[in-house]
Amino acid sequence: MANTPKSPRPAVFLDRDGALIEEAHYLSKVEQVRLLPGVVDGLRLLERAGFVLVVVTNQAGVARGYFPESQVGVIHRHLEDEFARRGVAISSWKFCPHHPTEGEGNYKVACDCRKPSPGMLLQAAKELNLDLPRSFMLGDKRSDLEAGSRAGCRTVLVRTGHGAEEEPGILPGLTGFLGASDSLTDAARLILRAAERDAPTLNHLRALA
Repeated sequence: MANTPKSPRPAVFLDRDGALIEEAHYLSKVEQVRLLPGVVDGLRLLERAGFVLVVVTNQAGVARGYFPESQVGVIHRHLEDEFARRGVAISSWKFCPHHPTEGEGNYKVACDCRKPSPGMLLQAAKELNLDLPRSFMLGDKRSDLEAGSRAGCRTVLVRTGHGAEEEPGILPGLTGFLGASDSLTDAARLILRAAERDAPTLNHLRALA
C-alpha cells in the first residue's frame, strides 16, 4: 500500500541577525554570537504549537569578501547546537551569499534568494512540504517582511535589531502584516493568536501562549 502523503505543515520563518541574535556588523565569528532575550522561550512556544522553524538570512558579507561561505555554516552549526541544548530544533538554515552590486564572480548577482525576494522561503517550503498561507515570517527589517508577504505568509516585526527604526516604514501597504512586538516571545504569542483564529478548534494554542 502506498504511503499517504503528509499534509503540508505551517512554518515560522525567522531572520537571524537582529531577530534571533544581537546585530553585529557582518558577524563572522562564533564569539560574536549573542542570543537576544526572549528568543528561546518564543521558539519553544512556536515549536510546541506545531510550527516548523526555518531561519532565512541575507549574508552579503560573503559577496563582499569579508568571510567565506563556509563560515556561515560554522555560525549556523554553533547556533543549532545552542538551540538544541535548550530543547529547540531548527529544521532548516537558509542563507543568501549574494549582492546585486558588490562582490565578485558568481556572488555579484541580482538573485531571487536575497530578501526581499522570497526565494529562500519558497525553497524551504518545497523541501519541507510547508503550508505558506498558514506560515509566518518574523524579522527586524521591512525586507524580511516583504519576503514573507511575497511568499504568501503573514508577517511580524520585532523591535530588536533594526526593528524599532524600521517600524514607521512598515505601514501602510504591506500585505499580511500582523503587527510589531518587543521580543520574540511576544511575537510568538501574536502568531499563536493569529493561528488560533485560523483554526478555532485548536484551543490549546491559547494555553501555550
